[in-house]
Amino acid sequence: MSVERKRDAGPPSTGPGEKDVLAGFLDHLRACVTAKAEGLPEAQARAPGVPSGTNLLGLVRHLTYVERHWLLGEHVRDWQATFRPAPGDTAETVLAAYRETNAAVNEQIASWDDLGAAGPRPAGHGRQAPSRRWTLTHLIEETARHAGHADILRELADGTAGR
Repeated sequence: MSVERKRDAGPPSTGPGEKDVLAGFLDHLRACVTAKAEGLPEAQARAPGVPSGTNLLGLVRHLTYVERHWLLGEHVRDWQATFRPAPGDTAETVLAAYRETNAAVNEQIASWDDLGAAGPRPAGHGRQAPSRRWTLTHLIEETARHAGHADILRELADGTAGR
């Protein structure tokens, strides 16, 4: 299989404020993840690329739940299940749900004045909510980690490498 190497994108341009920088990097990583899942035939987007069963649509679906959990307050019962596309899921529906969630989360972030304030926290945790700063940093870390996984899965699927 030949490798199609795309030019890597540099870091995003952001505004000068801390929230601008954090939100800008999160948006940049989200775009990296969605780019890896777009344009593949459905079967390849769902196909496990590694023995654990990880696949591109599952990664996008998982990241949708991560954002809903940490910033929209939705409880997740089974994190492992978030990595598996549901039988009716398609690449189009999974990516649309991720983009809709991103937009809702961005609205939430835009409303924040103080990153040191407690972030949203799903009901039932019984612990103090971490700061909004911590929450945003965690989302960046989680998205970056899975963006790397998506890079590898896409290269395994069709040879496309780079951002």
